[in-house]
Amino acid sequence: MGSTGTGGTPGRRRAGDRWGGRTDRTDRRTDRVGAARRWSRRPAPTWLAALLALALVAAACGGGGDSDGGATGDEDAGDPTPGGRIVYGLEAETIDGWCLPEAQLAISGIMVATTIYDTLTRPNAEGEMEPWLAESVEPNEDHTQWTIRLREGVKFHDGSDLTAEVVKNNLDAYRGAYPARAPQLFIFVFQPIESVEVVDPLTVQVNLKQPWVSFDAALHGSGRVGIMAQAQLDDTRTCAENLIGTGPFRFVEWVPNQHLRAERFEDYWATDAAGEQLPYADEIEFRPIVEVDQRLNALQSGEINAMHTSDPQTIDELRDLDEAGEVNAFESSEFGEVSYVMLNSSKPPFDNITARRALAHALDFEEFNAILGAGILEQASGPFAPGNIGHLEDTGFPTYDPEEAERLVEEYEEETGRPLSFTYTTTQAQATLAQAQLLKEQAEEVGMEVEIIGVDQSTQIDSALQGDFEAIGWRNHPGGDPDGQYNWWKSGSPVNFGRFNDPEIDELLDRGRTTVEGREEIYEQLNERFAEQVWNIWIYYTPWTVATAPDVHGVPGEGPSAPEPFPGLATGHPVMYMWVEQ
Repeated sequence: MGSTGTGGTPGRRRAGDRWGGRTDRTDRRTDRVGAARRWSRRPAPTWLAALLALALVAAACGGGGDSDGGATGDEDAGDPTPGGRIVYGLEAETIDGWCLPEAQLAISGIMVATTIYDTLTRPNAEGEMEPWLAESVEPNEDHTQWTIRLREGVKFHDGSDLTAEVVKNNLDAYRGAYPARAPQLFIFVFQPIESVEVVDPLTVQVNLKQPWVSFDAALHGSGRVGIMAQAQLDDTRTCAENLIGTGPFRFVEWVPNQHLRAERFEDYWATDAAGEQLPYADEIEFRPIVEVDQRLNALQSGEINAMHTSDPQTIDELRDLDEAGEVNAFESSEFGEVSYVMLNSSKPPFDNITARRALAHALDFEEFNAILGAGILEQASGPFAPGNIGHLEDTGFPTYDPEEAERLVEEYEEETGRPLSFTYTTTQAQATLAQAQLLKEQAEEVGMEVEIIGVDQSTQIDSALQGDFEAIGWRNHPGGDPDGQYNWWKSGSPVNFGRFNDPEIDELLDRGRTTVEGREEIYEQLNERFAEQVWNIWIYYTPWTVATAPDVHGVPGEGPSAPEPFPGLATGHPVMYMWVEQ
């Protein structure tokens, strides 16, 4: 922590001088908070800029469970009734579609994927991995070989059978060993796989190059590692739009930027805890509604009857609406993710730790929370939210200190001979646009220069993949086994979007992947290393809320009837348990 150097060049004007010093900064801060409270839920001004909503690979570790999912719902919901239609407002469209090995799925895409496809494993109510489409997933003694036993009699939506051969082909497709498919992200996730073998019609054996203690979690991949039918797997022309899974709903049609419709799969294999056939609803329609205000208005007007959001001001409003009985709101920060500014350390200015520390010290979270967080946010100290392995309340991450930030800006300019300026790439959703604008104001207040670049969410992900950014709004690293973050942080990995090269983090990641005992301490050390090097600017642990019309139930969340299956909402939730009063 800290920095070298003693300050600015004599005679040079500091940022505080430009703005009239600390007293004026405090006055401006008060004015911004007051203004934010006055406009509160009014439509956001056009100058606001966004923090990208991205939830990618999540993982959890542990043992097994049975096939009964258990119905979920709110306290007064009663017993589920079959039938009805769910219209669900999503925060974004998935432009590239759902050819899963090649797909780039944020939370909205994951919601659709888990509706159409099943994964071999899934997290249970405690966040431990249990078999799902598989009947069992078991390692050998040193975790270098895993045996997957499939459920018997499972059908794909096209009537074909789930077999070990199809699962082998899927796993080979994810790891880049199936000719018809060209994966991008998962070829690196599954790099430790040496081979996949068919043992018998319902048994697959996965041989690894090294021990992998949480491989069963990787088979879930936050719902992104769904098993596709052979026909879709071999479809080289329309794989992304010809969706064929074993999931609770069968694909009907997709009109990009308008809706995706799916209908109840009558031959779905899973039942609830009472033995009732899943899913409950007859039909589900997903509608991308980027602006959260429009999404909430659509819910209140009856245009849709379900939606999700991580926008804190909307969450605060939904709490009031829930209390008034106008909506059912299910809020969860369990197994959460972190919202942060991801820095590209492979290019100026953030290849320089002085610049990274300067930006960290410039972030005034108290102001951020008051203006944009409705006062409900918890400041993040690192990538691991409370309750997760590796979480620390104090990692040593730089705290808000505008004087130190100003000094570091001057130090950077003296070291490099250029101003500390950067671009901030973000999505165009108006409800979260304020985050980028406030970051820009706070950074410029200590002497930096910031340009905001607004793009759609798919372009945002492409920019990260290509390294075409300097700083970028990001949301990732949901809870569970920290090994799920291995490829996001490993030096040289194409999905290490921040492109930092840190041998100490590499060593800790390798130890965490192959070690059974002492993993909590390993990931605590990794957390502290992130803080020391300031590879990212952590902002807050992201809350999520799913809100429904009063007659729609069955969303995992808080409440006595909602512990099953997985209570976290950071990577979506299963819709098979949602039901509409008839």
